[in-house]
Amino acid sequence: MTPAIKLLRQRGIAYTINEYQTDGGNRHFGDKAVTALGQDPHQVFKTLLAVVDGDQHKPVVALVPVADQLDTRKLATTMSAKRADMAEPELAQRRTGYLIGGISPVAQKQLFTTIIDETAQLFDQIFISAGRRGLQLALAPHDLAHICKASFADISRSTERNR
Repeated sequence: MTPAIKLLRQRGIAYTINEYQTDGGNRHFGDKAVTALGQDPHQVFKTLLAVVDGDQHKPVVALVPVADQLDTRKLATTMSAKRADMAEPELAQRRTGYLIGGISPVAQKQLFTTIIDETAQLFDQIFISAGRRGLQLALAPHDLAHICKASFADISRSTERNR
């Protein structure tokens, strides 16, 4: 039981848990989840931490489809900032309380500004990390936005493999 699952249960938000085997590798966690679960890579979202205008004390949580990449320029514009950069992995782990590859946007150590790519709204449910590698949650995008006090915005860009 992860903090994310506990919080969803406490708040009465509908979700399903999807577990799969991981190989212990430290790369391409989203791709592994897509393959293991047999899901559309546009429906499985990765949770990323970004630093806006160099302020490491107020990171931003960004959720984008595994099929795409975070567009840091779009994120900066959404945040009315000059720039946005990916947070260092150590910072992401320390600030969220979760390990890389298992960072859930739900029940982090503190509530950060959270932006979900607007494409999430195309689906009845999306898949996100449940707070542990090999564990995904499926839930409605609007329920996720509600629990994280998140907003939707265009923050992703297609990768070469999806063009």
